[in-house]
Amino acid sequence: MNETNKVELVIVTGMSGAGKSVAVQSLEDIGYFCVDNLPPLLLPKFWELMHESGKEKIAVVMDLRSQDFFGSIDVYITKLIKQAGLDLTVLFLDADDEVLVTRYKETRRSHPLSAGESTYSGIKRERELLQYLKSISQVVIDTTNFKPKQLREQLMQRFLTNPEDVFHVNVTSFGFKYGIPIDADLVFDVRFLPNPFYDETMRELTGLDQEVYDYVMKWPDTEEFLIKLLDLLRFVLPSYKREGKTQLLIAIGCTGGQHRSVSLARYIDEQLRDDYQTSLTHRDVEKHVRG
Repeated sequence: MNETNKVELVIVTGMSGAGKSVAVQSLEDIGYFCVDNLPPLLLPKFWELMHESGKEKIAVVMDLRSQDFFGSIDVYITKLIKQAGLDLTVLFLDADDEVLVTRYKETRRSHPLSAGESTYSGIKRERELLQYLKSISQVVIDTTNFKPKQLREQLMQRFLTNPEDVFHVNVTSFGFKYGIPIDADLVFDVRFLPNPFYDETMRELTGLDQEVYDYVMKWPDTEEFLIKLLDLLRFVLPSYKREGKTQLLIAIGCTGGQHRSVSLARYIDEQLRDDYQTSLTHRDVEKHVRG
């Protein structure tokens, strides 16, 4: 790792039921290496290992599930603050007691500090034990009136340097004879287009070859289809992004995944890459037999 680069370490903590699971999932989606329920005792060693590994964005969840080790957390955090090359943020999630009680009732789980007593007594005890952590937290988020999506948006705004980086469009070609990709979000069937397979000079080629690509793209139906498809994609992609989706798989299929789908996937990826982070794959292009 470049010594001039600072390592970002986010300690996610706060009240049980306030949204720590959503928080760590959100941080993971934007590129943080995440560890849940790390005992404070292991924090200095964990930081040392992560620093040596070269990871630059790390998040750990520390809460009262590790209550036996929690008493000296202030000592461990103080040591970390003094570490050179470390950008430390303590993120504390909170919510009103009444809301926390309701969330526990909805999940039918017992509070980790209730010890056979009421959920509310466990919450009061937890507030007392977390008082120090909340006092040193650089970021405190009250999730009382938040839905998971709203918390996710808050974290994106706070921890994502470039919001555009979180949305990735994957374009893939495939052959229907081998099955539709199970993780596809949008599937488009292009078997209505003229098939280069029936031209013996192109049968053993693929859409990666310019001859096949030019053949597929020359037809008026291809041109009209692509105009309408790209118009649709440019309409729906921003909506997927606003809804918090981090990646979208667009699957273009023909019979064998060799000619038409490969050609159109190439074109679609090229058209979208100026506005989105894209990747292009051809799932079945190597399954044909060349002469």
